[in-house]
Amino acid sequence: MFPPVSEQMAVLTRGVVDLHVKSELEQRLEESRKSGKPLRVKAGFDPTRPDLHIGHAVLMYKMRQFQDFGHTAILLVGEFTAMVGDPTGKNDARPRLSREDVNAAAKTYTEQAFKILDRSRTEIRTNSEWLDTLTPVDIVELMAKMTVSRMLERKDFAQRFEEGRAIYQHEFLYPLLQGYDSVALDDDIELGGTDQLFNLLVGRDLMSKYGKRPQMVMTTPLLEGTDAKMVDGVVVGAKMSKSAENYIALTEPPLTMHRKVMQIDDDVIFRYFDLLSLRSNEEIAALKQEKAAGRHPKEIKALFASELITRFHGEDAAKSAQAEFERVYSADAVPDDVETKTVTTDGPTLWIAKALSLAGLVKSTGEGKRLVEQGGVEVDRARVSDVNFQLERGKRYLLRVGSKNRRFAYVEVAP
Repeated sequence: MFPPVSEQMAVLTRGVVDLHVKSELEQRLEESRKSGKPLRVKAGFDPTRPDLHIGHAVLMYKMRQFQDFGHTAILLVGEFTAMVGDPTGKNDARPRLSREDVNAAAKTYTEQAFKILDRSRTEIRTNSEWLDTLTPVDIVELMAKMTVSRMLERKDFAQRFEEGRAIYQHEFLYPLLQGYDSVALDDDIELGGTDQLFNLLVGRDLMSKYGKRPQMVMTTPLLEGTDAKMVDGVVVGAKMSKSAENYIALTEPPLTMHRKVMQIDDDVIFRYFDLLSLRSNEEIAALKQEKAAGRHPKEIKALFASELITRFHGEDAAKSAQAEFERVYSADAVPDDVETKTVTTDGPTLWIAKALSLAGLVKSTGEGKRLVEQGGVEVDRARVSDVNFQLERGKRYLLRVGSKNRRFAYVEVAP
């Protein structure tokens, strides 16, 4: 039923940062081959936002690899823990969410997850199933299994303690609750991002303290955002997130996906290949050699864009997106899907920098002003050089910003 252990290990360990413990994983894979019983592989997601991006997909594709070998994936929706708030990497306590907010986000999370996971080999569970039923005595017993000194081994907690910043008691409870999920599910393996290593290891420790066979822990890298750069051979940049506006959502339209991929740094694109492409290591190495030999980086980025769009929208959509991108961005045409924004102004006219901000083309009026000064703004296909340029009420304008990575919007200034 299951392929040889060596074959599984070659695929399952690709791109993995932490593995606790390799020998245990090999042993349990061998046991599953002999018994015909699939391993139970868990990954938890706190639904704090409603949409998934391809940064989340790195972990989900690792789950899918286990599924393709015949194992069972457990998609754990952290309904309860999302209301507590994960303090990982935070210098302050996270804002707490209502159950209504969490449930709404969880619905779209699970729907989008099946763009990657095999539904027939996936269990969807919510940790409110068992955490809602814990009594005060159960909570005290759980807390008694972990010391404060162990909690302060976490870098973010230690830093806040040294700086005299507040650490709330419920934040100490979060890793314990996440760890208790493993006790309740009795899983074989837990997957997570590298920032979750401490929490995953807490789960491994708790399982043995509750008389369970401890889970193995595997972490995958955090994918840097589309604005990352290569500095001295190292990818430098914030992780992909909606708040940083450097993400590619799983539900992006094909042309938007293609455009965002083409904005990725020419060298950073291989980080995306390594973590998300279904190409073999040898194929990716060959592409790196082709780039070094002079192949244009745009062709290589277009290959990744095509693979990504095909996966989520189909081959025809990928071909159409590439053709439309080349038509628009090579021939200086206007895309067919430009959004129209209706904006208002208190005065008789609207300042161009303000219009760019209201249209979502820039993050602030300051950025809009700088783009005008740098010659990076067009109004109705004509470049604007006057930073005090005004749009008139009752008129519709085509705004464009950028040169290499152009963005468009129609703006109607309400009369």
